[in-house]
Amino acid sequence: MFGFISRNIITGLMTLLPVVLTLYLLYWLAMSAESLLGGLIQTILPQAWYWPGMGLLTGLLVIFLTGLMMNAYLVQRLFAKGEQVLYHMPIVRSVYPAIRDFFDYFSPTTRKEFKQVVAVTLGDTGMQVIGFVTQPVPERIPASFRDEKSVLVYLPLSYMIGGYAVLIPRHAIRPLDMTVEEAMRFTLTAGMTGASTDHPPHHNH
Repeated sequence: MFGFISRNIITGLMTLLPVVLTLYLLYWLAMSAESLLGGLIQTILPQAWYWPGMGLLTGLLVIFLTGLMMNAYLVQRLFAKGEQVLYHMPIVRSVYPAIRDFFDYFSPTTRKEFKQVVAVTLGDTGMQVIGFVTQPVPERIPASFRDEKSVLVYLPLSYMIGGYAVLIPRHAIRPLDMTVEEAMRFTLTAGMTGASTDHPPHHNH
């Protein structure tokens, strides 16, 4: 009886916890933006002009404009220079790259670069890992690293602690019937979430 109760409590917790944490994170971000930017706005504008929610809208506007400016080459170069400073700062250089890689993993630009989800066979061991073909065209790979019969595959590590870009023979990879988002979610959680089966079969090209 006790096992039945505890098992269902754990199941309920695992079901609700991701939802609660996601909602709380959104709430925290909204309240933080309102608190920080709202206070700044009140020091600039007359009190009568301020209304609740202005800080949040300002935060969303800043995020939108930042994303818009990052499309400009000059802004990208300036941002890259600023990142180099962080990469050389003690402590920060140990934390920032991991956080940066985590968010890059879900960025629209990164997803576009992943052209195909594949299973990579590791030698004669019979083991297979999930990877993303990032460059199937040999001419776009550095000449000294190029192999006409191989493709460049990114092998992510679980929980997004890094990954490897590996040149792999075409015969050692097998296309998988998974979307990029499904494969990312599956590898990110080390397969603990299981594979999604709520989409119709499709074929990678």
